[in-house]
Amino acid sequence: MLGTIALDEELAALEASLTAVTSPTEVVLPVRRPPAPVERDNLDEVVAAAIRGETTAVDGLLRFLRPLVVRYCRAKLGRMPRSVSGADDVAQEVCLAVFRALPTYQQLGRPFLSFVYGIAAHKVADVHRANTRDKSDPIADAPDVPSTEDGPEQVTLRHELVEQTGVLLRSLTERQRDILVMRVVMGMSAQETADVIGTTAEAIRVAQHRALNRLRKTLARA
Repeated sequence: MLGTIALDEELAALEASLTAVTSPTEVVLPVRRPPAPVERDNLDEVVAAAIRGETTAVDGLLRFLRPLVVRYCRAKLGRMPRSVSGADDVAQEVCLAVFRALPTYQQLGRPFLSFVYGIAAHKVADVHRANTRDKSDPIADAPDVPSTEDGPEQVTLRHELVEQTGVLLRSLTERQRDILVMRVVMGMSAQETADVIGTTAEAIRVAQHRALNRLRKTLARA
């Protein structure tokens, strides 16, 4: 009798152990939190993570940079002839160049945005040089349907406005033009512009004031 009871107890224990092993267990997966948005305040940390090759950081960094680069390229190339690469295409090339440069980029105290805008400036300069080499654009065939674009008068007025604006901007130094583009067109603060140019916010304000005064004198003489 005792042997039967002992055998029953062993069988019950074995059944319990088998049930514990074969029964499905609840797997608790770690909660994956979305990455923090990339902002100017945490940009250096994100850049450091991107240099280490962290995919999330690289993706967030490029998402943060693209609108800034697009605005810069549009401001610099927005009035170029249509035959030249579009500003958005140039911005894409800039972002790609930044992505390729990340593994070898070294944070040596220079603002990362200054590095990015330096690449953008080179790409924009390449487009200007290409446009200078090729001044002749093929004449398009006459359209088969009525055109909905501006008529000759509107086109002429727009070209005159572009030319007048170009004359005004050519009266400034390249540094002054860049500062006005960043401050007025892109809406960057004096400190943000200073980080890109590599100077102080006060120097940016002084340079902007002098550039605007020069524009006013140029307009007064016109």
